[in-house]
Amino acid sequence: MKGRADMGIQVAANAPAKSLDRKDLTGPALRTFFRIADAWGLKEQEQMRLLGLESRSTFQSWKRGVVAALPKDALERISYVMGIYKGVHILLPKTADEWVRKPNKAQVFGGASALDRMMSGNVADLYVVRQYVDGQRG
Repeated sequence: MKGRADMGIQVAANAPAKSLDRKDLTGPALRTFFRIADAWGLKEQEQMRLLGLESRSTFQSWKRGVVAALPKDALERISYVMGIYKGVHILLPKTADEWVRKPNKAQVFGGASALDRMMSGNVADLYVVRQYVDGQRG
């Protein structure tokens, strides 16, 4: 027979974890994105393009942290950027931040850089770069 403590642990283990909503993720996501942008030496226009923004005033608000919740699209984009950053740092710890700007002979880049591919403005291109990096990691 199980004791009360055992039953309590089992109930707690089966309880659903609190899901984070976009409001919870917005601050950490933006702070991380802007740190990566600094590490990669991204210009403002490049940052806006990666975030899928056309409005400079919206970008400036986001940079100041004046946003209640990021749109789902922006969170998805930031997630891909974070995955690319992490993956490249695992693969190339000494030259990771320079890699995004270097020409790449891999078929998905066609001689252009990973950043060139990501700058198309399409979230699908962020996905392709993320998949490439993950594939290189094995």
